[in-house]
Amino acid sequence: MEIDQLKDYILSYTLNNCTLGNQGFNRVIIQLMGFLGHGKSSLINSCKYALHDQQFKAHAESGSADGGLTVARNAYPLTNTITMVDNRGCATLNSLETGEIYTHLGNFAPLNRRVEWTKEFDAVLDRLEDSDLEPNYRDIIVPIFVYSVKREIAPNEVEIIKTFLKICRDLTGFFPIIVLTHKTSGNFSKFRDLFEGMGAEEIFSVENYTQEDNLKTLGRHLQFLNLIHKVLQNVNFRMMEERNPKKERAERKKFIHKFFHERELNK
Repeated sequence: MEIDQLKDYILSYTLNNCTLGNQGFNRVIIQLMGFLGHGKSSLINSCKYALHDQQFKAHAESGSADGGLTVARNAYPLTNTITMVDNRGCATLNSLETGEIYTHLGNFAPLNRRVEWTKEFDAVLDRLEDSDLEPNYRDIIVPIFVYSVKREIAPNEVEIIKTFLKICRDLTGFFPIIVLTHKTSGNFSKFRDLFEGMGAEEIFSVENYTQEDNLKTLGRHLQFLNLIHKVLQNVNFRMMEERNPKKERAERKKFIHKFFHERELNK
């Protein structure tokens, strides 16, 4: 698509136009995940710039490459139907951090709240029960894993990331889209091959817009608009089959409960 066609498609997108209608869903959540300082917040700023802004604005506060600033699960609407969600970056992708992310992907953690790595099993159970007071089963969550090609992947991390990505797929029904940031500062081909070996189906390479470098170009704008478009294509594909939002939420809750129970036993 041309850039104006992409913008029009994204801005007018509604789940009502899916093959079987919205089936009880009303919003697409693009949930960003990844390590500290790899460009999640900058990706949100870039997507909003490409879609909306005449001038670059730092909607999401971004940090340095060695440590992110985001400590909450912050929501940034792109349209009435599509919202990008930032998240606290991980240091090691250990079970403490990934467990918290799984509760987000299951939609058991509220938006715009501080993210704490919850250690206690009882605290997790309390949160799951509290989420049933006002259950949210109307969001379709599409995960995006953001990784900077400036940072090498250690051999022992490959299996950890691979397992994490698979669990994200099992929870949401979508294999995480991989976004490789700082594409001009590293060996993109090497990282593409690594993530393909982990099972990744969609891999994007981007150079985020920043306060220091925000000259608008067609190529960069298309990177971010095509990423959003790909998310919506994935949603349309999954919405071609019959779905039950309440049942899917119940299945996610069972999965989360089992994960934390096994984590507690291992601890």
